[in-house]
Parts: sequence; structure tokens; C-alpha cells
Amino acid sequence: MEKKQFQAESKRLLEMMINSIYSQKEIFLRELISNASDAIDKIYYKALTDDSLSFDKDNYFIKVSADKENRTLKISDTGIGMTKEELENNLGIIAKSGSLAFKNENELKDGHDIIGQFGVGFYSAFMVADTVTVITKALGHDAAYKWESQGTDGYTIEPCDKVEVGTEILLKIKENAEDENYDEYLEEYRLKAIIKKYSDFIRYPIKMEVTEKRPKEGSENEFEDVQEEQIINSMVPIWRKNKNELTPEDYENFYIEKHYGFDKPIKHIHISVDGAVRYNAILFIPEQIPFDYYSKEFEKGLELYSNGVLIMDKCSDLLPDYFSFVKGMVDSEDLSLNISREMLQHDRQLKLIAKNINKKIKSELQSLLKDDREKYEQFYKSFGRQLKYGVYSDFGRNKDVLQDLLMFYSSTEKKMVTLDEYVSRMAEDQKYIYYASGESYDRIEKLPQTEVVAEKGYEILYFTDDVDEFAIRMLMTYKEKEFKSVSSGDLGIEAEEAQEQTDSEESENKALFDYMKEVLAGKVKDVRVSKRLRSYPVCLSTDGEVSIEMEKVLSAMPDNQNIKADKVLEININHEVFNSLKDAFEKDKEKVNLYTNLLYNQALLIEGLPIHDPVEFTNDICKIMV
Repeated sequence: MEKKQFQAESKRLLEMMINSIYSQKEIFLRELISNASDAIDKIYYKALTDDSLSFDKDNYFIKVSADKENRTLKISDTGIGMTKEELENNLGIIAKSGSLAFKNENELKDGHDIIGQFGVGFYSAFMVADTVTVITKALGHDAAYKWESQGTDGYTIEPCDKVEVGTEILLKIKENAEDENYDEYLEEYRLKAIIKKYSDFIRYPIKMEVTEKRPKEGSENEFEDVQEEQIINSMVPIWRKNKNELTPEDYENFYIEKHYGFDKPIKHIHISVDGAVRYNAILFIPEQIPFDYYSKEFEKGLELYSNGVLIMDKCSDLLPDYFSFVKGMVDSEDLSLNISREMLQHDRQLKLIAKNINKKIKSELQSLLKDDREKYEQFYKSFGRQLKYGVYSDFGRNKDVLQDLLMFYSSTEKKMVTLDEYVSRMAEDQKYIYYASGESYDRIEKLPQTEVVAEKGYEILYFTDDVDEFAIRMLMTYKEKEFKSVSSGDLGIEAEEAQEQTDSEESENKALFDYMKEVLAGKVKDVRVSKRLRSYPVCLSTDGEVSIEMEKVLSAMPDNQNIKADKVLEININHEVFNSLKDAFEKDKEKVNLYTNLLYNQALLIEGLPIHDPVEFTNDICKIMV
């Protein structure tokens, strides 16, 4: 028996493939099962044009069996088999694909497709096996052959005995190494898990001898191990079934089986596209936020299949970050795969699928908002924050996609409302979309800054998420209406006469306000007459782009750059406290200092900001009391 050498290029490729092409050793089983499926498909295609052949699907299957004692794993099929010449060509020359040649020579019909493209998958077996033996008998031939190799040293081919048409691949599993556990590829539970993960939707049965514990005959307390041949894979994927045949329970069961989450999905989306790029997809919008969603450990992405074979666990390119909460899968026949079939070439097919999926998710969320408000609000409670991050990120590039999905709590409606709903209710004389920021709805409702806006009967949106104001600043306008914080310097509400009166009062009390500004030097940008306060004596407003709430968020970040809002202390000159201030300014400057610091600290407390010196603050209160 002559030992033959791999071609020089093939030998180098085999060395590289065993060591680096595949990122996970478990992939070998996916590749060998895919090859077995291709071998059965080839009989199917021949039967389409050869009347002497019949194809009864019940007679075709793949079988996986492990022998722990002899450290062997066998993968057998009832497919088309190989001749001696095909063994030479397909297994002696690495990266020459028999499946690809078959595809090129035959017109494939009836929704079937051959999986293999590159002819390298078979050699992934050497990642886990010292010796690989192939015993095969080709359809229409009497002779059977055995191909055997221990890797880069070469291979042998010799005649052998085999009664049935098909192929058996026998792997002599490697001994455990210091950092590798090869025993797992002989364990029943591990083999089942790999098959379910990668090959669950191969269209032919994948059988295994499974051990189950059953009560011994005539005994309720004693059990024995019983060997039983079971079909491990599901075969027909749910996404290839007609939508009319499926119930909501079918989709929920699929969600649970695929371990997409422990909750019940709020909505499923079933997509079937037969256009320039053919693909099927089933997407889910979860009900609950995953525990690690906002951590570095969370990975976005959809499962990606090619002809029912899992290619990637998490294909992140299929989802934008702002829809990263979506779970599900995509299956396409038209993807350009790389040589290991683990990752994709980044080509136009993938981008087109991602673009279509993105549009579909947005459309379905809009439908949910319109048709089932309660469910949408349930979704928004979990993932609204992510949509707002999407508006803010990438310099607002996605704001037009997401703005109609946003919701905020309304001061007048006492519930969540959309921006569209807010604008539709705006009074004719209202220039801006008003909002107020704070830790909670209750805190915001008590803010002094909201008084004048509420008095005008204008609706105020309550911002309680740290990202809210950042997102709105990026949005800037909605339906040509500008957003305006109730704490901003100019609210756009004051009438001309009121503005003249304020200017007069400002001028009249200039000396007092200038003095107070000196007392608070470095703490506030200015001290002014308030145009917004009615019952409260004092509040803080801001000039510039950074608000007080934004300052809080930025100061809490790890890379705090000490960015501060330009604060303005506003005084209500119609409050009786102001009379005490004026009186003190005329008679006792020390008392003005005391009052100024107290009012400033009071304004800080209202805003939820820390007081710089609590001891000094309590001493000041004691002075007032004494």
C-alpha cells in the first residue's frame, strides 16, 4: 500500500488550518455533518434527472456515534459516496471542493442548495484527531475504498469492504493535553450540544445512540441505562415554514429553545425575502432587559445561518447599536463566506440584509406604538434608554430614524407621550417644546423653574434619564419646534411690557445684585431678577449649552473633566425675602453676605446639588435663628 503525499501547497494549508483558520475546535463536527448533508443532497439532485433513481427521504440520514473505550468518533451518512478518483481529488488536494464542482455542473432547484464551497472543512477533523479514516462506496459502483491519514505526513488509499452506498468517517480522538480537553468530543451530552448548536436545521435526520435511565422492569426504585437511537436535530427550521402555519406559541417556544431570554418576547417579526439577496429572519423584541445589557460583557448580534448551518453566534453587523436589544436569527443562501465558514466577508449582501432588517424593526416598533400602546410602553420602559443613546451617539446621525419612537412623561397628561403627541397639542402662541430635568417626576414637579411655564398652561416633558438632555440637545428640533429647558435663561414667554419692567427692576437693584455676585464669585456667573418665579424666593438657571443636570452626569463619569454649567442665581423680587435683602443691603452688609450664601445653598439643594460646606451652611441657619 503506497503512501501518497499531499501537494506542497496543500500541506502548508493543512498545517495552517489545523493551527489557525478555525477559532473553535468544536467546529469540526459542523463541517463533517455539513459534508454528509451535501453527500445526501447529491443523490437528491441526481434523482431529479435520473428516472432510475428514487429518493425516499426516510432512507437518508447521518449518524454520529462515539466509542469512549477506543477513543473513536464516527460520522456516517447514506449519501452519494466517493470513487477512488474522487478521494484522490477531493481529499488529496486541500481546498478543492467536490460540492462546489457539483454545484457548478448541476442546476440546483426545489429550494435545496449544497452547503460546501471551499473543500477545507473535512480537514478540520485533524484539530481533534490523530488519525482520520474515510471508508466510502460511491453510488453506481461496486468497489469501496479506505482513505487514511495522520495529517501532514500524507495519506493512503486502498480497497476495502463496504456493503451500503455512503461514507463513514472515523476519527481517532487525540489524548488530552495540558490546555485541551479532547475527551469532551467523546461525551454524549457534548456531542448533542454541538449538533443542536450548529446543525440543528440540517434537512436530514442526525441520529445518535443516546443513553437514558429508565426504571427496571418490575421495579419502581431501581433504574438501568438503556441505549436508544434518537434523532437529535429539528431538521425543518421554523423560518422556512409558512407564516400561516405558525402560532404565537410556536414563536415563543423557538425563543425559549434558542435561549434568547428567560422572559416572554413582546413581539416577533418573521421576514421572508426572495429578491436580490434571499434571506429569512425571525426577530424578537424582548420584554425584559438582560441583566448584563449595559455592561461591557453584553454582545449584540443575531445568529447567522447559511442554508440552515450556524455560521456565527452573534453577527453584530446585522444590528445597529440602538437596536442591540433585538434577538433572533438570519438565514441566507447568498452570503459570501470566508474559508473557515466562521465569519463573513464584509460584502454588499450583508449590508443590504442589515439595512432591510433595520427598517423592518423600526416599522414594527411604530406599529406597536400605534396599535398596542400598553405593550410599547412596556418595551420602552426596558429599552427606551437605548433609543435615546442612539439619538445621542454618532453625532446625531440616527436621530431622524429614532425621534418618532421616543417617549417622555408629560406634566399635563400625567403619562408617557411621544414628541408628535406633544407638538399636536401645542398652543398657537407656544414657541418651544418645554422640558425639565431631575431625578424623579416628583422632584421635577416641585422645581421653582416650572412655575411660569405651567402658569401659561404649557405642557412640560419630564427628563429623568441621564441621557435625556444630551439626546435632546443632539435632536435640537422636532417638526421645526425647538426644545427649551425651563431652566434656560430665556423662556420665550415674557411679553414686551413684562420685559421692560424686568429691565427696570434689574437696573433699580443693580448695586445689590452686583454685591451678591461678588459674594458668590466663582460660584455663579450672574445674579438677576427672576422672570419665572412666582411663589419661590430663589432658583438657579443656566446660560450656555451645559445645564445643571448635564453637569451632574458629566461629574459622575470616570473621566470627569470638571465641566460646569454657567449658573445664574435668580431672585424673586416679589417675595418677602427680597425685602429683607434690600433692608440688609442698606444697613448691614454682613447680613447680606449671610442671606446671599443661604439663598445660594437653598438653590443648590432645590437642584439636588451638593453644598460645598455643610458645616458653614448649618452655622448660617443658626445665626438666622438666634
